[in-house]
Amino acid sequence: MAAPAATAGPEQPRVVLSARGLRRDFAGFVAVNNVDLDIHHGKIHALIGPNGAGKTTVFNLLTKFLQPTAGTIELLGQDITNMPAAKVARMGLVRSFQISAIFPFLSVLDNVRVALQRPNGLAVQFWRPLSALDRLTPRAEELLAAVGLEDVRHKLAGDLSYGRKRVLEIATTLALDPKVLLLDEPMAGMGHEDVGMVSGIIRSVAGDRAVLMVEHNLAVVADLCDWITVLQRGEILAAGDYTSVSRDERVRTAYMGTEHE
Repeated sequence: MAAPAATAGPEQPRVVLSARGLRRDFAGFVAVNNVDLDIHHGKIHALIGPNGAGKTTVFNLLTKFLQPTAGTIELLGQDITNMPAAKVARMGLVRSFQISAIFPFLSVLDNVRVALQRPNGLAVQFWRPLSALDRLTPRAEELLAAVGLEDVRHKLAGDLSYGRKRVLEIATTLALDPKVLLLDEPMAGMGHEDVGMVSGIIRSVAGDRAVLMVEHNLAVVADLCDWITVLQRGEILAAGDYTSVSRDERVRTAYMGTEHE
């Protein structure tokens, strides 16, 4: 099934990230083959599939951690197929990883202030005193309030619960002002309470940006995502909203099984 149409109509938000014919070979093994994606502003798009389906490879291709063997990628209407990852990130394509990437011995507030250095022109000015970061504090506190961490802003990041560490990671990615936010298994290893909290935050931050997420928790996908692309063996098996995808017999056989019958 094809990806949603790339043209924006009266009720269709604009496409901010798209891929056409995306392919990646590894020494003769085709990990991703002929993948088309359209990611829309203000929408949450899930990439799901069984282990080994190629989801993380697609993420790595979109964010330019890997170069595609074939195909094209556009971000905000600009061809980024051959761009380096750092330049793509500066354009507004920002991702998280399966393993939380925070500074455990810095405070929660300082983690966000560090993330704010690049968009505020301080990233390479190492000779400046620590007080130079003070002007970043108001924005850092705004971001922490947006994700519900303002009450622990002076706590060491390493002392947070697992769920709140993932929330802090979302705050640090938001510090880069992403136009498209890619979340790699944001709910992995979380308890039910944390899943609900993080789902609410993702829904909130998607209001003014696009979100593409890899997620194995189908209850989260059903509740949170506007569009779902199902991968199998590196190819698109199905795409659509959760209702249509979950009723597709090929998807049920390949991935969902009887879990949601």
